Amino acid sequence: MPVVDAQVHIWAANTPERPWPARHDPHKPQPITAEDMLRDMKTAGVDKCVLVPPSWEGERNDVCLAAAAKHPEKFAVMGRVDPEDPASRGKVAGWRKQPGMLGMRFTFHRPFLRPLLTEGKADWIWAGAEKAGVPIMTLALHADMPLLDKIAERHPGLKLVIDHLGLTKGKDEEAFREFDKMLALAKRPNVAVKATCTPHYTTDKYPFRKLHPYLRRVYDAFGPKRMFWGSDISRLPCSYRESLTYMSEEIPWLSASDKEWILGRGICEWIGWKN
Repeated sequence: MPVVDAQVHIWAANTPERPWPARHDPHKPQPITAEDMLRDMKTAGVDKCVLVPPSWEGERNDVCLAAAAKHPEKFAVMGRVDPEDPASRGKVAGWRKQPGMLGMRFTFHRPFLRPLLTEGKADWIWAGAEKAGVPIMTLALHADMPLLDKIAERHPGLKLVIDHLGLTKGKDEEAFREFDKMLALAKRPNVAVKATCTPHYTTDKYPFRKLHPYLRRVYDAFGPKRMFWGSDISRLPCSYRESLTYMSEEIPWLSASDKEWILGRGICEWIGWKN
């Protein structure tokens, strides 16, 4: 089974010909390209990556879709769409017909994006995605997990993935203070979690043993089939290889079967990546 990274960002530069909206700074000053990722994947021992267009580029999917079209055996895309644009409503039914596009990704954790979730401005998406078989990845605050729980309950056919275990700020105990609110979603069989970007949320150094108790709680709640490894490498304080091996080699209680699911099989089956 291939090793599959459940989240990486690639992007193009901010130029007059292709300007970014005024949102926030990128993770790194220089863009990470598809070619950069292919080189780093080979070094790290990663076979495939789920590409997530970054929010600082706006609601654009072109860079990621081009990479998936050129390297379909290496890349697939969870794309962005503007929930407040009326034209977006007509895109959901045919979303997965775009070559390389497997689902959608929404971020609700920033103050200017949070009302999309808390005020129900994105509510139209859930039913449409459920009907069209479009899986959704989402990043939201731990405090807002009860809202996602209600969405999962109302739409049992909708496959939801909670990004970064719901982590959005702080380190160690501060970052995980309301962790139980995310774990509560494990009761919904249509909810999975991405154990992505976790080294960013600890002061510990590799192999990040301070994370082990939290990861064990995720494993016990969701099981290996609904717990997906990924890097979000553009934010991490470690090498790409270390972002993998802390999970693949340094956690003693994960079995070989667990690792098969967590390191690739689970995410591929969840979002329907068959390449």
